[in-house]
Amino acid sequence: MTSGDSPNRGNTPVKAGILGWPVTHSRSPLIHEYWLKMHGIEGSYEKLPASVEGFEKVVRGLVDAGYAGANVTVPHKEAAFALADFADARATQLRAANLLVFKGDAIHAANTDGYGFLQSLGGGSDDRGYDKNWSTNPVAVLGAGGASRAIIGALVDAGVFELRISNRTLEKIDTLRFLCEGTPTNMLAVPWDDREAMLEGCGLLVNTTSLGMSGQPPLDISLDHLPDFAAVVDIVYAPLETPLLRAAALKGLRTVDGLGMLLHQAVPSFAAWFGVKPEVTLELRGLIVTDLEGKS
Repeated sequence: MTSGDSPNRGNTPVKAGILGWPVTHSRSPLIHEYWLKMHGIEGSYEKLPASVEGFEKVVRGLVDAGYAGANVTVPHKEAAFALADFADARATQLRAANLLVFKGDAIHAANTDGYGFLQSLGGGSDDRGYDKNWSTNPVAVLGAGGASRAIIGALVDAGVFELRISNRTLEKIDTLRFLCEGTPTNMLAVPWDDREAMLEGCGLLVNTTSLGMSGQPPLDISLDHLPDFAAVVDIVYAPLETPLLRAAALKGLRTVDGLGMLLHQAVPSFAAWFGVKPEVTLELRGLIVTDLEGKS
């Protein structure tokens, strides 16, 4: 979706928000409020709590109330796709949406998670900057849950020739093989006990599990098999430096935290609702980091 698709009309303030359950700790309002102020746009972005049972009713209510749309976080991404009248190619492939745009009575769905992930790897002002060995070497992914779908799809689109995916339940990896159909990417299912050995020769390691998140146990893995040119990504952003990223930094490996993905996936949403494509800046990143540190 581009800025030309914006539902903004005249001088009427545009309203949007984020749907989730729970949604209390979402940093998305900070991101969008920053951009609204930066671009002098009269509008708002709210936290929109919606239970699983009440999700459709809440969404219909937003349409009736004239909202421009909403972001969608756990546990509603699949329900958001199912509810939509129209969906972009990525949401259709993943059967999950994190962006809804309301045009009249019609609900349009998109998925920007993969876009946000790739943008966080390079080219953005908030990344650490590193070469592209990750795209010319095998890539290791930990986890096969909902968070991994968009990331795996994005890596396939980026041309990764081999994906090594490790998960506690191997059968769950098989449900993701459709993402590689019709592409040159080869997907390997790796038993959880072999997750360290699979890192041999990989240019990128991506943790999509919740291990290492505040309140969760740390991810138990040695990085000794990773080449010295590899990068390590953890999509967790609370804490900003997880035990995995700390271990990678101590080995001199390049690290990318989950905040970049959060910031970049919000860009297409803002453009679709408010008609302006915003930038991810160091100032914005600093704002979210300060908030995270204040609530850690």
